[in-house]
Amino acid sequence: MRELISLWQAGDSVARFVSLLLLAMSVSSWVLIFWRGWFLTRARRDIARGLPVFWAAPALAQGRDQLQALDREGLMAPLVDAAMSESPDGTLAASAQRHSQLTRRLRDALHAVIAGLSRGQVVLATIGSTAPFVGLFGTVWGIYHALLSISSTGNFSLDKVSGPVGESLIMTAAGLAVAIPAVLAYNLFGKWVGACEAELEGFAHDLRELLGAPT
Repeated sequence: MRELISLWQAGDSVARFVSLLLLAMSVSSWVLIFWRGWFLTRARRDIARGLPVFWAAPALAQGRDQLQALDREGLMAPLVDAAMSESPDGTLAASAQRHSQLTRRLRDALHAVIAGLSRGQVVLATIGSTAPFVGLFGTVWGIYHALLSISSTGNFSLDKVSGPVGESLIMTAAGLAVAIPAVLAYNLFGKWVGACEAELEGFAHDLRELLGAPT
């Protein structure tokens, strides 16, 4: 902590901007990690509990009602709603064959659900890929700034150079500290999203078969 304070006090506006940027990226990353972890954990549990309950219902409407209580993140109910709805009369959508209308509605609903599942992944990927370079830029700028300060005094002894350069290297470590959790979370959440997506795609296919669409 003492090194960070001294680095902040010794840095110029660019170094302080890089420090604040890394701090903002770290806070954003951890907020997303906790939120996405909570969201996807609930989603996986809802799918695991909701689908058997739905298929155990005696009719589609009853299955929809029972599913509603278990679908806390709104992942499965939109697919059932899309399967039960009808295209408005007098539209191009209604002029298509029934199985084509059903396929289109289920596809659109599935895309919307998957988009919600993947929310935040791009931010994690961006932080994970750019934070090391932001830290490296801060290190390079800090070393440059330190060498300029040393050259103005005319004292190029090792002890005068190693201190400022060592403090500047903290920026690289900070960039890695921000990036590593984001990358690990992105990979883990990507696996969870893929598993949920596969279950939902299967559910949409089964709904299509249930309502008599030809294979």
